[in-house]
Amino acid sequence: MDTMRDRFISTTSQLLDEEPRLAVVLADISADGFAPARRTHPDRVINVGIREQLLVGAGAGMALTGMRPIVHTFASFLVERPFEQVKLDFGHQDVGGILVSAAGSYDWPAGGFTHMAPGDVALLDTLDGWTVHVPGHPDEAEALLREAVGGDDRVYVRLSLQENREARPVGGGSGFSAVREGKRGTVIAVGPMLDNVLAATEGLDVTVLYATTVRPFDAAGVRRAAGAATNADVVIVEPYLAGTSSAAAGEALMDLPHRVLGLGVGRAELRRYGQMEEHLAAHGLDPQGLRERISGFLRP
Repeated sequence: MDTMRDRFISTTSQLLDEEPRLAVVLADISADGFAPARRTHPDRVINVGIREQLLVGAGAGMALTGMRPIVHTFASFLVERPFEQVKLDFGHQDVGGILVSAAGSYDWPAGGFTHMAPGDVALLDTLDGWTVHVPGHPDEAEALLREAVGGDDRVYVRLSLQENREARPVGGGSGFSAVREGKRGTVIAVGPMLDNVLAATEGLDVTVLYATTVRPFDAAGVRRAAGAATNADVVIVEPYLAGTSSAAAGEALMDLPHRVLGLGVGRAELRRYGQMEEHLAAHGLDPQGLRERISGFLRP
């Protein structure tokens, strides 16, 4: 099966044939994959080289002319390094565009910490007006990308090598979807965390919500799920910085007695980079680690 990044390249290349105002701006990453599209659309597939500030600025400039830019590179080079350009060139100028990242929190451990961005969604949370998608399967990535191309807003699509075995319906403003229902608490699984969450909560009397669009946060959906439970206890399992969505969940439940546990990537840097599966285990995001922390949190 193709990866989310593979699907992004093939889908975007097709969309370039269908959408005359669509453009793609690259900073070397994935340039080989877009080579055929660049030959067909040399004026709308632009590789600026390893110049991430220019990458974002060029995309925003295209948006000012009425184009719909897709700006793409690794998450650390797309959100963190050119953050000022994201803030000003897109936000301050109030133009829309689509940022599509790859290699988020620990997708390519051999690249080291320079190629990891566990804080990308938290950083975007400091800005207004961004929709954030975290697909858990290539089919979901394609659906969310196609939906984003048709709009004019600011969208961040976070792609990962980690993925769930099966795709689920996404998009359309449907909010978080219930995968399992229970009475002892609510566990929100974000994107590629779903399979591990389902394995970790097997046999536990909990509701599992699946989230691929995390901003805007589905406060109403969380409120319904938590309000139907005996205890308003919510666990959020995210593939990026732990606690990123805890404040949003707290706001959703502010009129209820509640507890929120945010699980995700820890702040401590893991300097023995290893493999992705080892990072999951080290951060407690494998099924065993998740079960221990979820069951411990929900224990009476």
